[in-house]
Amino acid sequence: MITPWKLGDITVGEDFFFVLGPCVLQPGGITERVADGIAEVCARVGVRWVFKASFDKANRSSGAGGRGPGLDEGLEQLRRLRERLGVPLTTDVHLPEQAKAVAQVADLLQVPAFLCRQTDLLVACAETGRPVNVKKGQFMAPGQMRGVVGKLGRAPGVMLTERGTSFGYNDLVVDFRGLVQMRELGVPVCFDATHSVQAPGALGDASGGDRRYVGHLARAAAAVGIDALFAEVHDDPASSPSDATTMLPLEGLERLLRAVVAVRAAVAG
Repeated sequence: MITPWKLGDITVGEDFFFVLGPCVLQPGGITERVADGIAEVCARVGVRWVFKASFDKANRSSGAGGRGPGLDEGLEQLRRLRERLGVPLTTDVHLPEQAKAVAQVADLLQVPAFLCRQTDLLVACAETGRPVNVKKGQFMAPGQMRGVVGKLGRAPGVMLTERGTSFGYNDLVVDFRGLVQMRELGVPVCFDATHSVQAPGALGDASGGDRRYVGHLARAAAAVGIDALFAEVHDDPASSPSDATTMLPLEGLERLLRAVVAVRAAVAG
């Protein structure tokens, strides 16, 4: 049994919604341009959505990879974006000491997959009074996320996100049974359609991947049953400092949203 919780005007566990945005905050008005484009598409399709962008990418394949503007500058940029868009906002938290500051700006705290078992981080996020979305580690079985949910006991809301499972080296696969199994833990589930097509570390000093499969996996997840769909979006993915090979081009977003909504309606019918 799912206990619904509120995220802005979204009732998570009852209302279907999308989590959309570029991988990382960029300067020069780039993030704002992408965010405005996403907002226009979502308004046209008539869907609820949450904006996502990271202020720091702490898990780059190479130490030379761009990480983003950092905590202080990043949170200020996110604050302005939240006011600009008028929708809930989420961003990654990497360290326990970041949780309180991030919670002052973000409506939903996100714990990256590679940190999903870090007890101090999970507890710190839960204690902010904000709901928490945890991405299932690529190394975790769906049932193992029960311990993660337990560590978040004080959070007002919890969501788990599937983003693929390690398959040998430099590849991920999606076991759609996991969506059902994680929802049986009593929490809403989200499917990350763009990170699930990654090839971690496949480019040597960066992750690769193949965005051709984003739509296929998103439609399959919608048919299985999810509460939210996550996708990173950019109007020029090749120019992004990270996830350039997997992010969905903005021009393809409307088609994806309409397809996912149609699948959900067909299954419900």
